[in-house]
Amino acid sequence: MLAAFRQRLVRGAHCLRPSRHFALCRKGATAIEFALVAAPFLALLVAMFETALVFFAGRVLDEVTEEASRYILTGQAQQSNMTQAQFENYICTSTNTAALVNALFNCNNLMVNVENYSDFASASTSTPTLTFNANGTVSNTWNYSPGNPGSIVVIQVMYQWPIVLGPLGFNLSNLTNGDRLLVSTAVFKSEPY
Repeated sequence: MLAAFRQRLVRGAHCLRPSRHFALCRKGATAIEFALVAAPFLALLVAMFETALVFFAGRVLDEVTEEASRYILTGQAQQSNMTQAQFENYICTSTNTAALVNALFNCNNLMVNVENYSDFASASTSTPTLTFNANGTVSNTWNYSPGNPGSIVVIQVMYQWPIVLGPLGFNLSNLTNGDRLLVSTAVFKSEPY
């Protein structure tokens, strides 16, 4: 064992002796090849992780919106005279997915827009345009009109997801402040409660 170790040391020292042998030494070729491949590989890894996280957060927001919309669909929110702040609190604390919401999102930054319409043709599901004040916070005023029995209701739950700009110019942001607006929409006709 000692002889094998000594033989390796001699071979390694051979590459360090004269400079003309340096060009012929292949001891560091693997390390140099890895260094060339490591940066793009890590960039791809970061991009994949961030993309997966954004899609996962969007899916959780969809699930929460679907679950919370049942509270208006069945008339429970209307019969208890629930306010917009109470409905937002319901999303963050009383739904079955509240633990996931609190783990992924800051509930103070959730934006909820609830509007009612007389028929499906007039219902608007387009994503609202966010406006920002001088401090960079959203200055929109959101509606909360859950309607009456038989009303067509559109619920939009929105969240600004912070995006870490990835290497090699990878960017998932869709807002001017560099964040990504996640929007989940539920459209339904209220039950005759």
